[in-house]
Order: sequence, then structure tokens, then C-alpha cells
Amino acid sequence: MKYSDIITIEPGKRNGKPCIRGLRITVDDVLEYLASGMTHAELLRDFPYLTEDDIRASLAFAADRERKLEILSA
Repeated sequence: MKYSDIITIEPGKRNGKPCIRGLRITVDDVLEYLASGMTHAELLRDFPYLTEDDIRASLAFAADRERKLEILSA
């Protein structure tokens, strides 16, 4: 998954946090909902402007960031 087509970072939006397609929902928001036990279907129902690809891009972005942290701390 090439998350860079979906995840955007704009200094004036949500304090520069990574967002989904320029919307005001952040990667962190999506991850927190998933971590709290929300299913993909529930997330898509509650936020109809999100897509399955948006959720996967959030997960891919987080995985990539984690991988980069591992490299930096090695």
C-alpha cells in the first residue's frame, strides 16, 4: 500500500498531524478508534467519507513510522 497518496501533512491543519486525504481526521484518530475495538465496518459507518483504503493507509503509515523508529534507535 502506497500510503503517500492518501496521507497528507499540512502545517495549518490539525497542527501538522498526518491526516486522511486532506480531511480533518488524523491517522492518530483512525488508529485510536481501531485500538479501542472499533471494527473497520463500524469506522466506515460512523465516518462515511472514509474508505477501506484510508484505514489501510493509516495502518501502513503507522507501520512505516514504527519501522523508522526501530532503525533510528538501533
